Amino acid sequence: MNINYNSERRHFERRLKSLERDVLRMGALVENSFRLSHQALFARDLEVAKQLPLLDKQIDRFYKQIEIECATLLTSESPVAQDLRLLSAFMQLVRDLERIGDYAEDLAEIAIKLFPYPPHRCVPQIEEMSHHAQAMLATSLVALADLDADAGKTVKRLDDFVDDAYQTLYQTLATERDIKGVVEPILLLALVIRHIERMADHATNIGQRVAYIVTGHRA
Repeated sequence: MNINYNSERRHFERRLKSLERDVLRMGALVENSFRLSHQALFARDLEVAKQLPLLDKQIDRFYKQIEIECATLLTSESPVAQDLRLLSAFMQLVRDLERIGDYAEDLAEIAIKLFPYPPHRCVPQIEEMSHHAQAMLATSLVALADLDADAGKTVKRLDDFVDDAYQTLYQTLATERDIKGVVEPILLLALVIRHIERMADHATNIGQRVAYIVTGHRA
């Protein structure tokens, strides 16, 4: 019976390692989708914008596959307490990744709508906000790869910059005066900063979930 359990345990651990690799692959796809949406918006690259729907489909496939594998492993007879914590965190974490991918696709669509208009004076600040949110995602994914609780917690502190940028930019856009022509670009940019702010929040969630995997304590 002990030999049988050991064999099952080894099989479980192999599947768990494969699952971890899939989560990291999904993370790399999401990181790339964020980078491409940034390029579409700030380099006004419409060809890149058209790549996002295909990339989002790949992300969604990973998401569904990982959810199914997590559920299967959770109901097997081999998990110990730490495995259950890891699987539970993975199920939540991939939802955060999937949402960031969805926002990246939305940003690419907005980039296409903004293309006919001249760049707004706030664009450099929005670009900096996007760079910062991307750095947060990168930090959270490195924390996940290394299972580094301290790095995971660092992401929360980085989020303050994005929140402050959002508030400042929103006030600037909301109080715009002497708008010449249509207001659509102002509305679209307000949507852009909201999406980036939400992407940063999801990156923060990922970092906190990594800390939970390692320590067992929720932030």
